[in-house]
Amino acid sequence: MTIARARRSMPGPAMRRLRMRRPRIARGFTLLEILVVVTLIAALSLILVGAMTGGMDGLRMRSAAKELVAELRFARAQAIATGTVQTFSIVPAQRTWTGAKGRHGDLPKAFEVVFTGVRQVQSKEGEGVILFFEDGASTGGQIQLRRDNAAWNIDVTWLTGEVALRRNEAQR
Repeated sequence: MTIARARRSMPGPAMRRLRMRRPRIARGFTLLEILVVVTLIAALSLILVGAMTGGMDGLRMRSAAKELVAELRFARAQAIATGTVQTFSIVPAQRTWTGAKGRHGDLPKAFEVVFTGVRQVQSKEGEGVILFFEDGASTGGQIQLRRDNAAWNIDVTWLTGEVALRRNEAQR
């Protein structure tokens, strides 16, 4: 007689005792195992994202570029809303900028700042100026933040005053 037949032929209470003695087979995963796997996935994701975006310096450069874009767009919006010419100026050597309504700020010293624009509107040597007019147009220009081979270009079109941000490789 096989064990399976013997178990089937056993009376009820004997079968229950046999089932109670059987070791339980664990199915599924414990909470600890799931937490370890989730933690490993999160750590690997952070490492990959850091490697793909240039690490913390890349994040800082992108953040600084986005801040400049926001300030340029604010200056354009103020020019349209108030009907007066608004000025955005940047001093690349000092890494400082001044925008509409007296807003100003500094850029991280780790980045090189390059301005390309209309020379006739510059009030001082070494200062870049972009003017935004009442109709939204501007004098145009480009601000480039760069470090090593990475760069972010902030382009301001002269006809529409549109401000665009794009990633680029540093041109030396």
